[in-house]
Amino acid sequence: MASTIKYQPAIASMSLGRAWVHDFEKKIKAASTSGFKGIEIFYEDLEYLVKDLPPSTDQSGPPTRSQLMAAATKARRICDGNSLTIIGLQPFLFYEGLKDRQQHDRLIEKLHVWFDIVDILGTDIIQIPSNFLPKDQLTGDMATIVADMVEVADLGSKRTRPIRFAYENLCWGTFVDTWEAAWDIVQKVDRPNFGMCLDTFNIAGRVWADPASPTGMVEAAEAALTASLDRLVKTIDVNKVFYIQVVDAERIDPPLDDKHPYHVDGQPSRMSWSRNARCFIYETERNAYLPVERVARAIIEGLGYQGYVSMELFSRTLSESEQSVPESHAQRGIEAWKKFEQALNLNQD
Repeated sequence: MASTIKYQPAIASMSLGRAWVHDFEKKIKAASTSGFKGIEIFYEDLEYLVKDLPPSTDQSGPPTRSQLMAAATKARRICDGNSLTIIGLQPFLFYEGLKDRQQHDRLIEKLHVWFDIVDILGTDIIQIPSNFLPKDQLTGDMATIVADMVEVADLGSKRTRPIRFAYENLCWGTFVDTWEAAWDIVQKVDRPNFGMCLDTFNIAGRVWADPASPTGMVEAAEAALTASLDRLVKTIDVNKVFYIQVVDAERIDPPLDDKHPYHVDGQPSRMSWSRNARCFIYETERNAYLPVERVARAIIEGLGYQGYVSMELFSRTLSESEQSVPESHAQRGIEAWKKFEQALNLNQD
């Protein structure tokens, strides 16, 4: 009798090339051919698929609901045709804790469109990254943040096909930059359809690494990471981990200061690092240096997580014009997955 496959490799559509440079169908074919089983749909891909709609469609303004539905239908058809399961839609940006409550209301209207999109895509997960707008645009008030998340969770639970939300702490988030802070919100929201996406980069990139430091690390990094992972294993309910992302990043040398080519005024160094210099796990030839496997072992072996493992990454290489970008990133990603699967003895009887 065949054993059950407990872990499946996935990747984000954006991680195979940015939408304004690389064709969606080519990216999906590259992912499927290389051996990926799941795909995270990045919203920008749908926006660019709208541009491929018949010329009779008015595309002078932002995509309309009907255009996005058509784009989602096409994306679903392409993914189905390449035997890729859509595991989620991301990122629902800049949502929680806004001071501008009219903008909050506009995002709730947008969320209803996203609900219809995920229905078409055949998934039930929307990922919400922690807000990284400037402090002067956010309340920072826990009660407001929790109430905002309760609102989306309750709206999603009322759907014919209930929708789950995977909240992800970004290591440069304005108020929520650690897994502990995200978990605190998940607990306070206390809804079965509101959980987490745990990302090895965002965990290690906050508690262990610092791209602006000459060492590439925070002070007492090893002790901080050990303590954080011990807490993670003892604290998080694995049923609240809807999926995980396993990815590394480059050691930045010289440090990412205001003179570095990746620096953007007003942008946290960790965000500039994330956008330009992530890489797949084990890519030491690309200066990968984070303790990704340690973090992943805490999640998989410590918590007992089973499910999709997304090799999601951002990188300056995704905007390169070479037509080989989708295939090269898919191949790099699946090679990293194979090494990871072997190292952790995943899917073994």
